[in-house]
Amino acid sequence: PILYSYFRSSCSWRVRIALALKGISYDLVPVNLIKDGGQQFSAEFKALNPMQQVPALKIDGITLSQSLAIINYLEETHPNPRLLPQDPKKRAQVRMISDHIASGIQPLQNLSVLKQMGEKKMEWAQNCIASGFQALEQILQHTAGRYCVGDEVSMADLCLVPQVANAERFKVDMGPYPTLTRINKALLELEAFKISHPSRQPDTPAELRA
Repeated sequence: PILYSYFRSSCSWRVRIALALKGISYDLVPVNLIKDGGQQFSAEFKALNPMQQVPALKIDGITLSQSLAIINYLEETHPNPRLLPQDPKKRAQVRMISDHIASGIQPLQNLSVLKQMGEKKMEWAQNCIASGFQALEQILQHTAGRYCVGDEVSMADLCLVPQVANAERFKVDMGPYPTLTRINKALLELEAFKISHPSRQPDTPAELRA
């Protein structure tokens, strides 16, 4: 497999965690979203992913984009360890939390949106993340065990950790979200989350390396 990724992209990080958890080795091709006006806009990359976004994963003779679609494919082709619970209610909760982050928070504060916000980008990102986290904290109080849904790592956790990292980068006050903070801390102790971390990627700038 070949993963087209950017060290700081939260969507790419989700997929890196999934690949690490499932023990799938891959080649990484960095796509710098800032350099040269954004390498994702090159004709070469547009041919690979018409949405001009990372991640993209070449695997089993196909090219997939959209992190949750990629994770679902990996789940179906490499079922162990499981990232979607067998119980239908828990599985629905995992998908709900994943969508909450991947559709309801992350796109509102991603690079292309922030570029358009100009000087207000920090305030905008903080507001988008805080309103999403208020809802998420409430949801997690009902679903969480050690992790987002019960005591098993799931796709929801793969979405949570990169989003908390974004929140910290945009200086969001995490005080009101104790459940979220506790789960994030527990997940960051796991090896798959450590090795996929933005501070440990081949394209991580020297000053941001772990």
